Amino acid sequence: MQIYEELQARGLIAQVTDEAEIRELVNNGKATFYIGFDPTADSLHVGHFMALCLMKRLQEAGNRPIALVGGGTGMIGDPSGRSDMRQMMTVETIQHNCDCFKKQMSRFIDFSEGKALMVNNADWLLDLNYVQLLREVGACFSVNRMLTAECYKQRMEKGLSFLEFNYMIMQSYDFYTLYQKYGCNMQFGGDDQWSNMLGGTELIRRKLGKDAYAMTITLLLNSEGKKMGKTQSGAVWLDPDKTSPYDFYQYWRNVGDADVLKCLRMLTFLPLEQIDEMDKWEGSQLNKAKEILAYELTSLVHGKEEAQKAESAAKSLFVGGGDSANVPTTELTAADLTDGTIDILNLLLKAELVPTKSEARRAVDQGGVSVDGEKVTDIQKAFSAEELQGEGKMVKKGKKNFRRVVYKA
Repeated sequence: MQIYEELQARGLIAQVTDEAEIRELVNNGKATFYIGFDPTADSLHVGHFMALCLMKRLQEAGNRPIALVGGGTGMIGDPSGRSDMRQMMTVETIQHNCDCFKKQMSRFIDFSEGKALMVNNADWLLDLNYVQLLREVGACFSVNRMLTAECYKQRMEKGLSFLEFNYMIMQSYDFYTLYQKYGCNMQFGGDDQWSNMLGGTELIRRKLGKDAYAMTITLLLNSEGKKMGKTQSGAVWLDPDKTSPYDFYQYWRNVGDADVLKCLRMLTFLPLEQIDEMDKWEGSQLNKAKEILAYELTSLVHGKEEAQKAESAAKSLFVGGGDSANVPTTELTAADLTDGTIDILNLLLKAELVPTKSEARRAVDQGGVSVDGEKVTDIQKAFSAEELQGEGKMVKKGKKNFRRVVYKA
């Protein structure tokens, strides 16, 4: 099976333009393609996972990826999927986030010897002459047509700023520039980016003629993939300092039964034949499939050693026989205690098992909290420094959220 057909079989392709030409380029390693990443945080999250895996697959098939970080478009903010305007970031913050992205992307993409590029659209967008841009690029866009784009329609009722209205033009100009500077002949993006990407394709053809190669592919469920990056307690990051390898493992271990095979196909590099065999699995066998998914993705992001530690820690907590030394641990100091003790609400908060004290109180009131296997029902329950020394206490919230809490004098 060639790479384009494999992408289809894995459920990664939703829409394309010029499918025959795209298949020819991709299957013969002739595609130079880009995917954009706006630096809205200092870490990528699991919502970016599908794009990173796609870039890795295509690079291994001989194609050349361009990772475009949006140092310029990040100054505006993508209105797609937003109910309000993004918070404005400083130039320094945007640059810091871009630097963090490259380090994380390097686990997926080989940037050596011209095999891939990382470029920043700030290099061309920030120096644009506004009047010149209006004349040369703005004239190629119909306002009426732009307003029919889903990314704008969703914002019209609540208010769309003129700043954000320019985003489609900026993204389209990216493709136009990448085509001219690097021979980029293909762009990939989520299904929520379709209108923006078509704008880039149209700009190239209007400015450079119908013979110009400019094609688009959208990723099936990529907007759903963005939702993957959020949980009830916040985002699931690729940076181990923001989301530990254990928590990352547990996130994928806890996906729904209906999603596990889909995630295995889209996000892992396991052979399709092996995944197809799992289609026959039912009941408790699906838990094994989830363990495979969690291990493969944790290994991909954090390395095999961290994946093995996370797997062992999970087994020690849920099955028995694993290594409890790898269970995530929160270390408390004297600054975390009040008169030498810490109450259960603050303990849950310090252990990052809840985002707020009110949620901690709710968890205790609902009987969902235990310490060393004993249910805690009193929100005034407190633990002394002496009780938390040595092996500490194993704190559990719900059925699957654990932390060992240890006091270090």
